[in-house]
Amino acid sequence: MAYVLGVDVGTTRTTAAVCRLDGARDAEIALVVPSLLQLTDAGTFSVGERGTPGWTASGFARRVGDAVPFSLGPEMCPAEELTALLVMWVVGEVVAREGEKPRHLAVSHPAGWGPYRRGQLYAALRAVGLHDVTLVPEPLAAAENHAVRARVVPEATLAVFSLGSHAFSASVVRRAQNRTFELVNHVEGVDHHTGADFDDLLLGLVRGRLGKDGRVSAAECEAAKRAFGPSVVVSGVEITRDEFVDEIRPSVDHLVGTFVRALGPAQPDAVLLVGGGCRLTAIGDALSSSVDCRVLAEAAPEHSVAKGLAVAARLVLLGPEVEPEPLETSVLVHTREASLRFPVGEVPNPDDDEFSAPPPRPPVDVSPLELPPRRVKRVTSALKPAGRRAGSGSRSRDDDEDGR
Repeated sequence: MAYVLGVDVGTTRTTAAVCRLDGARDAEIALVVPSLLQLTDAGTFSVGERGTPGWTASGFARRVGDAVPFSLGPEMCPAEELTALLVMWVVGEVVAREGEKPRHLAVSHPAGWGPYRRGQLYAALRAVGLHDVTLVPEPLAAAENHAVRARVVPEATLAVFSLGSHAFSASVVRRAQNRTFELVNHVEGVDHHTGADFDDLLLGLVRGRLGKDGRVSAAECEAAKRAFGPSVVVSGVEITRDEFVDEIRPSVDHLVGTFVRALGPAQPDAVLLVGGGCRLTAIGDALSSSVDCRVLAEAAPEHSVAKGLAVAARLVLLGPEVEPEPLETSVLVHTREASLRFPVGEVPNPDDDEFSAPPPRPPVDVSPLELPPRRVKRVTSALKPAGRRAGSGSRSRDDDEDGR
């Protein structure tokens, strides 16, 4: 079945979603893998496995365009090439499952990127054989996912609160008359606590109870944070939700304060929660008390961007599905008395001088950016896929946290 593909490369995890061209407009998650690339002695690479120190790269997606490359063993690899290699591997995994190539590919990028970073990623994707690609800012992808799941009025303003393991951002997007979203405002968080910092705060609470001889891992705290109920037990220590919320409250207030300032005079119709960090109920509670609109989140907010990318890729091929406007009809009283006939709405006479046809809708121009000249030697020719490894192609779970 023909489909399009969206790939969201996060700092912690990479998520892929597919959208069928002859089915429903919403998307489904196809793959979730850790955003890790390991170079082997043979010059091949493996995905999702952390190996020998110095031979594994992570967090490269947000360093696209950085002049300082990653050092992997004897190779120096630019961040954009590592990102393209991971996207190429993900596409290959999905093709193996679906039995055919996607008709189009959409890849996410931070909203703050300019033409240079986007051009570097475009060039790297083409170098690995991915040509039919559209780059979509993360908040616009999240808005597209919301629009396909809920009926949005032709003109709507949405705010996007994005909190992942290592990044925070606040955005405002607006849906115009042509049913496409545009970015109105965007703020990247600086010196804000994110999902990984909340893991550390929980770790500190547990260690404080265990004493200096107690042992607890960060992975345990991450899993416990995502599974928080009235309380959680980590390494035999029970931490209540109220205790944890009191610990992270200053950080949450800082995040929400920055988000409210980023809104400025905008009056959004809804706030969308995006990223695995938004699983914390304290985030939604704090936002609900600070904004005068609905605060919305999916069951797995870390998947919102990937799903929206697949929806965006579908729109590139098929265009927006414009809902038909209701037709005005005339209501007539069944009587021969002309004075009692009262048409509600009249069709204008085409011969009337005041009647003119509406102007044609301007075409949507989706063209690649003018790419800047490359400055870093490409090393992808030295990296060959080592094949799919056990576990790297497993289907997603709702408790996977995005690395946004």
